[in-house]
Amino acid sequence: MTHFASVQLSHASRLINHGPTVLVTTAFGGKRNVMAAAWSMPVEFTPPRIAVVIDKKTYTKELIAASGSFGICLPCATAIDMTHAVGSISGRDIDKFERYRIVAAKGPVLGVPVIETGCAAWLECRLISEPHTEEAYDTCFAEVVAAAADTRVFSKGHWSFRKDNLDLQTIHHLGGGNFVCGSEARLAKPLD
Repeated sequence: MTHFASVQLSHASRLINHGPTVLVTTAFGGKRNVMAAAWSMPVEFTPPRIAVVIDKKTYTKELIAASGSFGICLPCATAIDMTHAVGSISGRDIDKFERYRIVAAKGPVLGVPVIETGCAAWLECRLISEPHTEEAYDTCFAEVVAAAADTRVFSKGHWSFRKDNLDLQTIHHLGGGNFVCGSEARLAKPLD
């Protein structure tokens, strides 16, 4: 007897979509925005490059296209409500930073908004222009030009998820406003 059942194809992406939810920040011409995105990933090590899915119709995508840059901020458990809120409304008519009292600094290289309060880490990114991809898909590719992380949860190149830092752990969107935290890390043991 199997415990497996078919999954609707409209929900298939959720099977692999429990990586960290990110906040995408951007600014251009005196305007700024922040939105939540569930689909992001590294694509190269050197130089560090990432991909993030941002719908072509969003205000964030418009600002990224104009500025050529954006930030990726990794919200932690204390920021679940704010993350869901900024991912549920458009910033075209309101300043979400102001509305939700989000404090942002300017990134050190490109000056994009980066969020430290309520976040475990941030990456400052320069858009890699891919006209064909941008026209056909919602995926943005970028080179990471600066990054920082809270040393209580990330140090010496590794995440450290423990019982004593639950509030600092990254969050993972499961759909419908449901999130899960990174939880306690486990070290693999050799099978030999």
